[in-house]
Amino acid sequence: MSEEGYPGVGRVLVIIPTYNEADNVRLIVDRVRRSVPEVDVLIADDNSPDGTGRIADEMAAADSHVHVMHRAGKEGLGKAYVAGFGWARDHRYDVVVQMDADGSHAPEELPRLLDPLRAGADAVIGSRYVRGGKIMVDWPLHRLLLSRGGNFYIRVVLGMGVKDATGGYRAYRLSVLDKAELDSIQSQGYSYQVELTWRIHRSGCTIVEVPITFAEREHGASKMSGAIVKEAMWRVTVWGVQAKRSALRKALRPSDRWP
Repeated sequence: MSEEGYPGVGRVLVIIPTYNEADNVRLIVDRVRRSVPEVDVLIADDNSPDGTGRIADEMAAADSHVHVMHRAGKEGLGKAYVAGFGWARDHRYDVVVQMDADGSHAPEELPRLLDPLRAGADAVIGSRYVRGGKIMVDWPLHRLLLSRGGNFYIRVVLGMGVKDATGGYRAYRLSVLDKAELDSIQSQGYSYQVELTWRIHRSGCTIVEVPITFAEREHGASKMSGAIVKEAMWRVTVWGVQAKRSALRKALRPSDRWP
């Protein structure tokens, strides 16, 4: 376990949720360890039937910077991250990083997410849609429109300037997550990323986006589905309506001061 941490940032834990990622987990963890040796890794495995948890245990036994959290079953990305955040808090880390196990988030770009924290950012999102960001995969047009259109809808409805609110490659100060009331988050997958961004935005924390190169998963099948996207857009609409109602009530509230 790293005691010194990443220079100017502190102790960093990279959380990698897994479910049936036996083909990917060793590759991605090795890349993290080579790219940024100062950080630790937590593999949060949802009892993968393909043996991912066993591979994770083997890596942890061979490397003191690698840790494993075995969860009872598949409960979704959001709950896996919330559990990982709790583990990081219990073990006194300063910063947590979200990273997919499938190779779509390049560990070699991890310093891009950590360096803005050194400069005072509270949360950093690796963005496909800021200048310099790329998508290194020949996505079908409907998927590209879904991603870009979804993020445009999120910006309009929620009124926050984040261009890639659905992106999953992120770094947070633990102190920021304490303000997000994680235990009450209900979203999973695609909408989990949006809800956490929304909560952090509303808490007044500084969110910085940095360009990343997003790649398609190296092995296995994507877990994205139409139902996940529909859930996200429905929740965004609800949050937007709630925010506008709250703002209206505040505007109509009688002043505490009398003339």
